[in-house]
Amino acid sequence: MPAPNLSTVEGVLAKFHEELYAAKTPHDRQAVRDHYLGRKNSVLADWMERLAAAPPAEKKTLGQMTNALKRELEARWTTFLDTAETSAAPADAVDVTLPGRPVRLGHRHPLTIVRTQLEEIFGRMGFSAVEGPEVEDEWHCFDALNMPAEHPARDMQDTLYLAKPIAGRADNAKDVRTLLRTHTSSIQIRYMEAHKPPIRIIAPGRVYRRDDLDLTHSPAFGQIEGLAVGEGLTLADLKGTLLAFAQQMFSPTTRVRFRPSFFPYTEPSAEIDLSCWQCDGRGCAMCKKTGWIELGGCGMVHPAVFEAVGYDAERYTGFAWGIGIERIAILKYQVEDIRLFYENDLRFLEQFQY
Repeated sequence: MPAPNLSTVEGVLAKFHEELYAAKTPHDRQAVRDHYLGRKNSVLADWMERLAAAPPAEKKTLGQMTNALKRELEARWTTFLDTAETSAAPADAVDVTLPGRPVRLGHRHPLTIVRTQLEEIFGRMGFSAVEGPEVEDEWHCFDALNMPAEHPARDMQDTLYLAKPIAGRADNAKDVRTLLRTHTSSIQIRYMEAHKPPIRIIAPGRVYRRDDLDLTHSPAFGQIEGLAVGEGLTLADLKGTLLAFAQQMFSPTTRVRFRPSFFPYTEPSAEIDLSCWQCDGRGCAMCKKTGWIELGGCGMVHPAVFEAVGYDAERYTGFAWGIGIERIAILKYQVEDIRLFYENDLRFLEQFQY
């Protein structure tokens, strides 16, 4: 197609229309308008100069053409603006052709992830997860666990007592003090009161102690305790259970060792150590060059505990253990500060998208 002749009205209008509708932005459209209708250095200004320099015989005809060109250019510019404003999308319009915004999905907290893994591992071994009240009485939390009022283990747990007794207790028990449970062993007592052996349970939940919040301590933390009661259970069964757990939670090469310890509700009692899965026991920064990592406490259930719940201590034996859920999370994810689990900092929590 030949280029429009800018010396004719039709040629100028055709070129103006072509360039105007080819412009992509409001700035480009304004530039086209100024090129044709501007007061200086424009197409219309050139026609005005031609009119001024034209011979008298041509002025009338050229003047009519120049005026007609100006009117038509202005009319077409006005029509174009009206059309552009009408067809423009509103500011809040949704462009359905654009890709959708990604949806930010939530995910479980790392402590919830670890607790779920614990329940799954012990569940495969036949242990059922049970829960109980966080507000307890002294008998379930201490007395039934072979910790009478004068026992020093109560001081070691820095107990948080409450001002009011548990609602619904008998009148003759109104003087019994209540507290926030210091361990989930109280759940084991309640379960044994209501069930006869054989028993195989785990008791996960939140416990409370009067500890300062620092790198390794918190006044509220998660704990999981396990209990198995039956005929003929031995310390070997306890160690085998914990070994199977450690190898599934941490590493298939993990080993378990017991160090003698003391707990009022177990006899014999032991501290649980795991071989360091980072260095396979050779010694590294994670295990502080010892080759072993302390995990929790365990032991065979003390006969006094069986007597408190009405079990025949001559017939039944059992084993129990207690492990901090935060402790497992710290070891599994190599977190250096327990407080990170409670601060709700998404920069930390988003690393655990399981």
